[in-house]
Order: sequence, then structure tokens, then C-alpha cells
Amino acid sequence: MARQIALPLAAGPGAGPSRIVVGSANAHVVDAMTQAASWPFRTAVLAGPPRSGKSLLARWFAGNGGGEVVDDAETVEETALFHLWNRTQESGHPLLIVVNAEEGGWRIALPDLASRLGAALHLAIGAPDDAMLADLLMVHAEQRGLVLGEDAAAYLVPRIERSHLGAERIVAAIDRLSLERKQAPTMAIWRDALDEIRGESQPRLP
Repeated sequence: MARQIALPLAAGPGAGPSRIVVGSANAHVVDAMTQAASWPFRTAVLAGPPRSGKSLLARWFAGNGGGEVVDDAETVEETALFHLWNRTQESGHPLLIVVNAEEGGWRIALPDLASRLGAALHLAIGAPDDAMLADLLMVHAEQRGLVLGEDAAAYLVPRIERSHLGAERIVAAIDRLSLERKQAPTMAIWRDALDEIRGESQPRLP
């Protein structure tokens, strides 16, 4: 059963989700973030697919006094990361490093940094299950001020890509079609949004 964590963030268009959906894909990450003192060398590396909530989790971790956070770590100069690792070891502060890649997809060239982060706790966000996908659909719809309807999740979850990005894309498509047609989302709009994402070359979904 998925649960949610509220974020102390401003709501509204462009503000991003105001809650983190916690479920099969990331519950182990949340649990690990509450035990940062037990991380090897007080360091963890978080990886995951696009739009899977890595940055939101990092902000929640930092906002609750978890420690230092480096987001988009693959874009940071490696020597700077190495010096930050040394400083956090001296201060005793936990260090969370967030990488925009699947687990194992970040290649570190600096040997000293690679050896130290190799010994860190490695966390990865996986694919959501049905319950989590349903909650993700509702959170994205709510953020857009969109009322999907009580049967939407039951219809959409078995038909969409099983990913955080898949949930975000289908809600965006439904919202756009609903605005274009100036009508509330109906099953016809859900179906058209699914077909649009799948592409015209694919058979129409029932």
C-alpha cells in the first residue's frame, strides 16, 4: 500500500509535486534516509530513472536535517566531490549523492573518489507497482487541478508504462486534451491520451 510524505514546498503551477508518493519503488530509500547515521562512511548514493522523485527525496532528507546533499552529481567536478566527501568525514555529517542514472550507470574517472563512493550505501529507485502508480496518477492530477474521475486509475494503470515518467506523461496528455476540448476528462479522453502516447502506428486501446 503506497503512502505519502508531505513536502514544505509551495504549491501551484510549475512548483512540482507537493508530496512524495512512497511505495514499492522507493520505500527502502525512505527507510534508509531515516538511518543515515548507519550508512557506511555516512555516505549514500541514490540513483534512479528520470522523474522518479530523486530530487524530491533529497530535499526531504535535507529539510529534515539529514545532512549534506549533492544533486545531479554526474555534472559536478569530481575533485570537488572528493573534497566534499573528505569534509563530511571530518564533520561527521551524512552525505547523500544523487545521480540521474540507473544504478551502476555513473562512471567515476577519479580513482580516489571511485573507491570512496564504492564503499558507500547504494540506493536505487525501481519501478512502481499498481498501488503506487495509482497514487502517482492522483498526485500529478491534483497538482494540475485536474479531476480524473474515480475509475481513472483502474482503467489507466494496466495500460500505461510502469514508471514514474509514464504516470506523469499520461496525466499531462489527459490534461492537455481536456483543455483543448473544454470538457472534463472522460474515458474517451483517457483512451485518446493513451493512443497518443503509444503512437498512431499502434493498435487503438480498448
